[in-house]
Amino acid sequence: MSAGEIYWSIVPYVTLAVLIVGTWWRYRYDKFGWTTRSSQLYEGRMLRVASPLFHFGMLVVLIGHIIGLLIPESWTEAVGISEHMYHWGAAVPGVIAGVATLLGVGLLIYRRRTTGPVFSATTLNDKVMYVVLVAAIVAGLATTMIGAVEGNEAHNYRETVSPWFRSIWILQPDGAAMAEAPLSFHIHVTIALVLFAIWPFTRLVHAFSAPIQYLFRPYIVYRSRDEAQRGELIGSQPHRRGW
Repeated sequence: MSAGEIYWSIVPYVTLAVLIVGTWWRYRYDKFGWTTRSSQLYEGRMLRVASPLFHFGMLVVLIGHIIGLLIPESWTEAVGISEHMYHWGAAVPGVIAGVATLLGVGLLIYRRRTTGPVFSATTLNDKVMYVVLVAAIVAGLATTMIGAVEGNEAHNYRETVSPWFRSIWILQPDGAAMAEAPLSFHIHVTIALVLFAIWPFTRLVHAFSAPIQYLFRPYIVYRSRDEAQRGELIGSQPHRRGW
């Protein structure tokens, strides 16, 4: 077994262990720190643009990764989607989402650097997190764009990276498959592993507390004080007969 095969068979489990134990530790001993440390109070205009760009772009990127890594190539071919169709169907939205995500995080960093109170609240932990996060986004976007430029000659990651990823979760790591992938994929995945390893110890941990239940709760009706008072007055008057 080569060094590359050993690396891709062991390091993912080290990352998973750090992610799981670190998240448990953070929740157990730092509940008050389990927050994004929102800075909206200091500056809101740029945040209203940068935050949706980053979060919605990242959501599309995440969905693309889930589809590409978890759905086998044989499944898409079985429903009539050729590799060429899949390649362009994934590359175009992937590049758009990647650019939006990079632009969003770039604006967030610019805002943090140029807004005094926000910069004062920025810790060394935040700076390290931003460096790794931007590196992961740039590496992923570069890999996607390289694939888009190469077209039919692009490396089919669903024959190497995807089987390796799925093998991790069934406890039968196929390091040889990942070792066959090009260097650009190695760089992107390695940075991603570093990002997930530091995830529990940064503000990114708030993603595990996303208010998903808000999508399913009933609507809340808000009324102004004047409307409420007017409603009370109308309710206290006798109703007139209509037709």
